[in-house]
Amino acid sequence: MGAITRILALDHGDRRIGAAVCDPDHKMAFPLEVYEPRGEAADARHYRALVEENDVDRIVVGLPIHTSGREGDRARKARAFGAWLEQATGRPVIYFDERYTTVEAEHVMNEAGLTRKKRKSLRDQLAARILLQAYLDAGEPSSPSLAPLDDPEEAH
Repeated sequence: MGAITRILALDHGDRRIGAAVCDPDHKMAFPLEVYEPRGEAADARHYRALVEENDVDRIVVGLPIHTSGREGDRARKARAFGAWLEQATGRPVIYFDERYTTVEAEHVMNEAGLTRKKRKSLRDQLAARILLQAYLDAGEPSSPSLAPLDDPEEAH
């Protein structure tokens, strides 16, 4: 029997990065943390430690895609972050469609009656949990199924 491994999912944002991890059986996703980037060296140390502490064998990065199916600036930033993360941690990165995860996270928190301040602190890790659960439910696609598409509306 092989080593027990988990999958880490990250919901990348400019100011905060939500994280979630799955159970060893890859059935359930759980919110893990919200991290505020502190600089490339500190961030690399943080994610290497997170990967080691949680026995992570691969990382899923949420890819924000427009409703048209096109990628824009935020998707390019997520892909750049994923490429950096793969280099920093030595773990493969898989991109997975994260459309509506933040909206769904907001809905869940509103339904739970959480205050605005509490919602803000939980939003990113809940979005990461929703992303990871969707990835698990999709059968854990092992290759990036989303090839980059240029969005002509966002070309400069």
